[in-house]
Amino acid sequence: MTYILSVIANPENPAIDNELLDRIGDAVKGTPPRILAHNIAYDIGLSHPPSSEALTEAAMIAREARVDINLISAENRRKKLLIADMDSTIIQQECIDEIAEYAGKRDEISDITERAMRGELDFDAALKERVAMLKGLSEDVLNEAFTNRISLTPGAKTLVQTMNTLGAMTALVSGGFTFFTSRVAKETGFQYNQANELLLDDGALTGDVGMPILGRAAKESALKRLVSEADITLRDSIAVGDGANDLSMLGAAGIGVAFRAKPTVAAAAHARIDFADLTALLYLQGIPQTEFRT
Repeated sequence: MTYILSVIANPENPAIDNELLDRIGDAVKGTPPRILAHNIAYDIGLSHPPSSEALTEAAMIAREARVDINLISAENRRKKLLIADMDSTIIQQECIDEIAEYAGKRDEISDITERAMRGELDFDAALKERVAMLKGLSEDVLNEAFTNRISLTPGAKTLVQTMNTLGAMTALVSGGFTFFTSRVAKETGFQYNQANELLLDDGALTGDVGMPILGRAAKESALKRLVSEADITLRDSIAVGDGANDLSMLGAAGIGVAFRAKPTVAAAAHARIDFADLTALLYLQGIPQTEFRT
C-alpha cells in the first residue's frame, strides 16, 4: 500500500465499529482495515490517493462520529524524532495565562495569547507585552501555578515514553518558559527542552524575557538542529503544536500534526487531531497499542 487512511477515536470514546469502518472504507475504496487498537485506531490501506470528493465524504462520516481521519504516506511512517509544543499541546493550559491570574490580569493577557496563537499578532511583541504585565510577581507564583494549575494532556506521557522506548529522540520546544518546560519534560520524559526565560531580580519577575525570544522561526531552527544532531532527515521527524508560532515547525517536519489547533494551523498541517488524545501521534505512525509504554 502506498497510502494509509488513519482512523482514530479518543480512547475515552472508542467509537469505531465495523459499520463506521465500512462506510469510511467504501468512500475511499480502501483495503480491509488493520487494527491498531480495538474500537480506537485502524489503518485503511490505499494504492493511490482518493479523490478530493471521496476524502471529503470520508471526513464528513468521521466527523459526525467524532473520529479523526488523516491521509498518511505508508513510507517511512515510524519517526526518529518527536518535537512538540508545550502550551495547549503537551499540557492543557497556557502557562502565561495561569500566571496572569495571580496578577489579576487573566482576561487581558488571555486575549493577547489567543490572538497571538491565531496569528493575528506578532509573537515576539505579544510575548514582551504580556510578560511586562507580570512585573513584580513573586517567583513563588511560578511554582504555585505549576503545582495547582498545570495538567498534562491525556496521552502525553504515553506518547513520549513510547517514542523513547522505540529509540526516538524527544524534544519539547516551547514559546513559553523554561521554568515550566523543564518540569513538564521531567514529568513526561522528554530528553530535551527549550523555551524562553522569565527574568528575575531578588525573587521577583522583572517584566522582561531573556533574548533572543524563541518564536516561530526558532522552533523550526530547533527542529533542523535536532535532525542534524541525530544524523537523520526532516522526513524522519514528527512535530505537534496548536498555534501560529508552530506553523513553520509543522511544515518542515516529516509529519506536522495540528493538535486541537487554531483553524489556520489545522488547515495548513499535514495531519490534524481534533478528537483523539496525544496517543494519536503513535497511531499516525502505525504503532499499535501493544507497543505503548507509560
